[in-house]
Amino acid sequence: MSDYVKSSPHFFRIVKLSFVAMIVVLLVLAFFISAPLQGPADISHVPNPSKSAWFLMWTQELVSYTSLMVYLILGLGLVFMFLPWLPISPVADQASWLGKEQKVVNVLVLTSFLGILFLTVVAMYFRGENWSFVFGF
Repeated sequence: MSDYVKSSPHFFRIVKLSFVAMIVVLLVLAFFISAPLQGPADISHVPNPSKSAWFLMWTQELVSYTSLMVYLILGLGLVFMFLPWLPISPVADQASWLGKEQKVVNVLVLTSFLGILFLTVVAMYFRGENWSFVFGF
């Protein structure tokens, strides 16, 4: 029993409510916003720039700087895969959102999220012909 973390039932109610709310929001957005899919591939008409799907654009943006950035992506994936076993934070006494004991993990996750979000926005809206930077909406 010593392997378990004490938690309040209120904590899991918030998690369950957040999960249901996110599913409803995603379903509503999926119903009203169409997917930005292009037509079938045509070798005689290649789009410039040729962009990947929105959820992979941050990787395309990183690799456009240098092909060695793929190792950064793989390293980040390995860190997140082994995060539960890395000794970077003390064991939490009680489950909580953004707990003070887990500050290193919280900073790592939030920094990674904001970095990926920034790179996705740059790749989606600020890349033009021949993958050059453009500004203007």
